This record gives sequence, structure tokens and C-alpha cells, in this order.
Amino acid sequence: MTSAAPDEAGFHITVEPSGRHFTAHADETILAAGIRQGIGLPYGCKDGACGSCKCKKLSGEVTLRLHQSKALSAEEEAAGYVLTCCATPQSDVVLESRQVTDANAFPIRKMPVRVQSISKKSHDVVMLRLQLPAGEPLQFHAGQYIEFILRDGTRRSYSMANAPHTLGEPGTGIELHIRHLPGGRFTDHVFGAMKEKEILRIEGPYGSFFLRDDSPKPMVLLASGTGFAPIKALLEHMKFKAIDRPATLYWGGRRPEDLYMDGWVRSALAEMPNLRYVPVVSNAVPEDNWRGRTGFVHLAVMEDFADLSGHQVYACGAPIVVDSAKHDYVAKRGLPEDEFFADAFTTEADKALP
Repeated sequence: MTSAAPDEAGFHITVEPSGRHFTAHADETILAAGIRQGIGLPYGCKDGACGSCKCKKLSGEVTLRLHQSKALSAEEEAAGYVLTCCATPQSDVVLESRQVTDANAFPIRKMPVRVQSISKKSHDVVMLRLQLPAGEPLQFHAGQYIEFILRDGTRRSYSMANAPHTLGEPGTGIELHIRHLPGGRFTDHVFGAMKEKEILRIEGPYGSFFLRDDSPKPMVLLASGTGFAPIKALLEHMKFKAIDRPATLYWGGRRPEDLYMDGWVRSALAEMPNLRYVPVVSNAVPEDNWRGRTGFVHLAVMEDFADLSGHQVYACGAPIVVDSAKHDYVAKRGLPEDEFFADAFTTEADKALP
């Protein structure tokens, strides 16, 4: 198909099988256009580094800007796959993305928030609570994330660690779990000068990581480090909605203290009889007295499940964990590719990798 001149509104983008459609200008990415018009395209870093927005191009022409090969390989590009965060349309385009539903997405809004509390959960993780403006509820799905807009316009993304119904409880704001990345502009501030009552600007909700309530399938919930945050929100949502599908949570860290809300999970087990919990530690030292599972968390799932063909997997954490899990569960355990839902926590350092 040759490139065509767009009409005044732009090129027409259609997403199958949902039939959702929107317009995109020739100078904007397909992802940016979809977000602008409330279409819930999947994505993570929005910078060509993580591959979360990868989908099949069924027809049309796009120009792909520079991206990392780990996010989209030359073979995948040749097979017709694109990264919507890097693709600008040159004609009308039809994409395939089974993560896009016909449900109306919640509106994306900018708003000021006030730091309600900062509490340390481990040596390098804090729980940050944000108070929303009075009379301005933020609508979101459990598992989605917000972006902080810093003074120079740069952004930092963090998953909300509580389910939306909890915002109705007195004194409960948005909960975030933030790990200190030394040298990181935002996290150095959080762990240094940040004070209660400070005003920050956020925008959201973003992301396609939320529970597919219409499925009866048993679930594997996979978290590494602070990737536990949106998983915690999913668990709160399941408990609130009395969703009793079998679910097994695998939470991995280097040392036991990286499982910084282990007590919270164990108390949830008492109230959710269909939930199992498998903590996994990769770098325990003798003084940890660790007697639980060891090794890499995504491999612990494979040790326990010979067949994932009838499951859904929700994974969140470091890109290496999420990418390895998706590849191995699909290739070696029969998981249908469209039953893997993920949020990779891509840092600024990750984006700089080749």
C-alpha cells in the first residue's frame, strides 16, 4: 500500500479485533494519538525501549523512529510488527492488538497532588501517599499508573499500589512504592529533600495492566521488587469484588528485605482462600536465615507449572524479568501470547541501553 495524503483530521487508525478507531497526524506517533483520543493501547516506556506497545500491522504504512532491538528485532519488523510509540503513520493503518477492549477508557487528566505521607518500607523503598484535590476523584483501573510531570517537563512513571475503591476511605490517597535509584533526579529528591505537604503534578491514568474480570482462568501474578505495587492493587480489587479465581503470587527479590510488604501479603492470604504465595529470593546471604525458594522468580513459576495453556499471567517488574517470563511461558509452557499482561518498570538507565 502506498502512502496517501491524510484528510484534515489525519490518517485513520483501526485496531482489530475490537474495531476501535481513531485518527493520527503524520507527525505524531500512533500511541500518542491513541492516548489523546482515549484508546487503551498497551504501552510501557513510550520510548522504544521496552516492547510493551508492540503489535502486528495488518495493513498500511508507517515510519519507525529509532528504537532498541530488544524491544523490536529486525526479524519482528520484517514480519510486520511495529512499536506504536515509535511509529508515525504514512497512510491509513490497521493494527492487531487483543489488549485493546471496546470498554470506554477513563479520561486522562492532569492535576496537582499533595504529599500526604512518606514511610520507609526497606532501606531503598518508600511508600508515598498522595492526596488528590478535594472533589476531583481520579478514575482508574487497579494496576494502572500515573506520571509525575517534573519542572523541566520530563516525566517519571509509577504504578498505583492501591485499588480505586480505597480512595473512598478516610485519609487514603494514591499509594506508590518508590525504589531509590542513586543519581536518579526524582528518587534522590523523594529520599532526600521531599517533605509532607509538598505539591507535585501528576497525569493519568495510563497503562493497559489491569485485571481482565471477564475471564474465569486461574492466574499467575509475577512481581519483582517494586513491581509488587500494581499486583497489590489487583489483589485489593479481587478481594473487594469477591473474585475467587485461583491465583498464585510469585514475588522475587535479591534479599528477603526486598519483599518489603511480605506481612501484608500473608495477612491477605487469610482473607483470600484461593490465593497462594511463593516468595523467591535470588541472592540471600547466611545472616538472612532464608529458608524459602531461591533463584530467579520467573523460573520458580516454570518449576511449579508444567502447562500454562489454561492460565493468565500478570507480570510486573524489571524488564529482564518480564521479557524472560513472556518468552519462556509462551515458548515452553504453552501460555497463549494474548493471556500475558505486563508492565515493565523501565528506568532512564534502561532507556539508554542499546
